[in-house]
Amino acid sequence: MEKIAVFPGSFDPITVGHADILDRALPIFDKVFIALGNNYEKKYLFTVDKREEWLKNIYSNNEKIKIIRYDGLTIDFCRRVSAHYIIRGIRTSADFEFERMIAQMNSQMAAEIETVFFISRPEYSHISSTVVRDIIRNKGDYKKFVPKEVIA
Repeated sequence: MEKIAVFPGSFDPITVGHADILDRALPIFDKVFIALGNNYEKKYLFTVDKREEWLKNIYSNNEKIKIIRYDGLTIDFCRRVSAHYIIRGIRTSADFEFERMIAQMNSQMAAEIETVFFISRPEYSHISSTVVRDIIRNKGDYKKFVPKEVIA
């Protein structure tokens, strides 16, 4: 059976931390869908078109990666693409508690889908899209926190 995973997120913007998690997950899976989600709770800085463009520019040469937009529950998306794994990154204990709760809820709704956690490398554990957006809004130097394809 092909090992298919989903790496869901809003990627507003994608950070070097996101990229590191994905790079570390790729050897484990046969195919990874980067699922560009729409979270109605979030106020985005960048359009979904711009975020999708960045992802395509970063990963266009990798045949194992497919970038797809989605709405709704991640487990429903997983089922649509026959994925049995969800990739999540953990930066802090607060991330762990939140992600653990989501993983357990997902497990109750879709026992066939397993969440796989990757612990952030120490050099990336302080980087969050929320903080990077704030740096960008305030015209700060954000370049070391995002892949080169994101730099305007």
